[in-house]
Amino acid sequence: MGAPADPAPPESWHAVARHWPNAAHSNFVRAANLVWHVQRMGEPGAPKCLLLHGTGASTHSFGALMPLLAERFDVLAPDLPGHGFTSEARGRILTLPGMAGALAGLLDALDFAPSIAAGHSAGAAILIEMALTGRIAPAALIGFNGALEPIEGNAIFSPLAKALFVNPFTAHTIAFQARHTRLPRRLLANTGSSLDDATIAHYETLVGMPSHVAGALGMMANWDLEPLQRRLPDLTTPTTLIVNEDDRMVPPRVSRHAATLTNSIAILSLPAGGHLAHESDPRQFSEIIEETARTARLLDAVEAAQ
Repeated sequence: MGAPADPAPPESWHAVARHWPNAAHSNFVRAANLVWHVQRMGEPGAPKCLLLHGTGASTHSFGALMPLLAERFDVLAPDLPGHGFTSEARGRILTLPGMAGALAGLLDALDFAPSIAAGHSAGAAILIEMALTGRIAPAALIGFNGALEPIEGNAIFSPLAKALFVNPFTAHTIAFQARHTRLPRRLLANTGSSLDDATIAHYETLVGMPSHVAGALGMMANWDLEPLQRRLPDLTTPTTLIVNEDDRMVPPRVSRHAATLTNSIAILSLPAGGHLAHESDPRQFSEIIEETARTARLLDAVEAAQ
C-alpha cells in the first residue's frame, strides 16, 4: 500500500525547517490517526534501515548518522508520537504497545519493512516490542543504550512524570523555562555526552515546544516495561545492545540484565560517549550498523554492485 497524500506540516515546522538537520528529506504522512514527521534518504532497493529515537528527542538525533547510513541503506527515521513535529498524542498511543502499534501503521502506510532496525534508549524498547509482536521481522536489531527498565535518578524522568503530565499547565511551564533558562543544557549534561552547540540548540528548540514536552512527559507517564521484561525470553531476532560504560542516564547493567533473559541478545561495550554517543560519534555507530548488516548478509548485493 502506498503512502497517503502528504498533509500540511504544522506551524512549528515552518519556524525551524531552514536549519533542521536533513530537512530536505522531511515529509509529513498521515497514518494511525496521526500526522507524522518522517525523514527518508538512501537508494531505493537498498536494504531498509529503520531508526527510532528515544524519549524527548526527534529525528535530529540521527542528523549526522543518517547520511552515513544512506550510502548503504534506504533509511527511515520518524518523530515518535507527540515528539518533535509529529502530531500530539494522548492515552494508549503513548504506552509501549500503543507506540509499537502506531509505528506499525506508519510502516504499513509507507510500505517500509525494515531489514535492520536501530533504536536509541526508549526507541530500542519499542523495536523489541515490535519484533516480539510480529509487527517487524528484521534480520537484526540494534539498541543504543536501551532503556529497557524505568530510568531513575532525575526528577523529570521519574514517576513524577505521571503527576506532571495530568497538569495541563506543566508542558507550557517547562517550555517557558527552557526558552528562558539553561534547563535544556542541564538535562543534556546528565547524559554524559559531549554535544556541539548546533545539537544543543536543536534540543533547546524541542524543549521550548509545549507539544513536544507534553509528548515526552506523556510517554514517560504511560511507560510500563515490566511486560516487555517478562517476554524477553521469547525474543528470537538477533539483537545487539550497545552500552556506553559512562552512560549517566541508563546504566549498562540494564542491557546486561536483558541479555541474561534470552540467547538472542549480545552486548557490545564501548568505554565512553555517554547516553547520546551516537550523536557525538555517528561514524562509529554507522560502522557498527554496517558490520551488523554485513554479518546478516544484508549488504551482499549492494557491495557486489559497487
